[in-house]
Amino acid sequence: MNETVENTEGGAILYDRALINQISDADFQAATWPSATPVSGSLRTAGRGRTMVLCDGNTEFVLRHYRRGGLPGRFNRDRYLWLGQERTRAFAEWRLLARMIEMNLPVPRPAAARYCRVAAFFYTADLLTVRQPGIRSLSDRLLQDAPDGGFWQRLGRGIRRFHQHGVFHADLNAYNLQVDAADELFILDFDRGRLRPPGSWQQRNLARLYRSLRKIRQMEPRINFSEDAWRQLLQGYSSASRSA
Repeated sequence: MNETVENTEGGAILYDRALINQISDADFQAATWPSATPVSGSLRTAGRGRTMVLCDGNTEFVLRHYRRGGLPGRFNRDRYLWLGQERTRAFAEWRLLARMIEMNLPVPRPAAARYCRVAAFFYTADLLTVRQPGIRSLSDRLLQDAPDGGFWQRLGRGIRRFHQHGVFHADLNAYNLQVDAADELFILDFDRGRLRPPGSWQQRNLARLYRSLRKIRQMEPRINFSEDAWRQLLQGYSSASRSA
């Protein structure tokens, strides 16, 4: 990657010059692109909104505006406390994605990250990544036919591969886990993610995913998830641990 940082009137943009020759604040506005469509999907796959698929005629990108969720999001939709450029949500996620690309992990390639200062103590942020063709959320995949045990074991091995590299995902769930046409794992949304030494966080990651799968099964009875499927996932995770 050819990492470049350019200052803007209200903040800065970090981008990969190997992907983008020139960039400005206008490139983080969907209206300036030849094609822009909102991310959609079943079972709240689109998340909190403000995520768009953009196309320049050759390459598809995903533009995400950082938004707060839960109770804080009711009072403060998208402003974050300013703690310095390198601690902005967008720059931190861009650099983590770039590191994982170097590790050959299946994550989106970061294209550009931006922050804009708001008053003296806050900022807003956006992230532009290359869209992976043919992927869909695990939740959408499970609305199709029931995957076999091999699918769940591959999923477990894939998650373990991230953990072996020390990759902590702050919200591992059935939406951020994605699969391609060959049912191979791809993980999105590493906001607040980081690299950590081995620890109890790995089991908490798995527990978060388990709760997410049970929740979507309650939301939609057609979801093809069972306790046996979860056991197969854990078996795949454990077998990858033993072979590491």
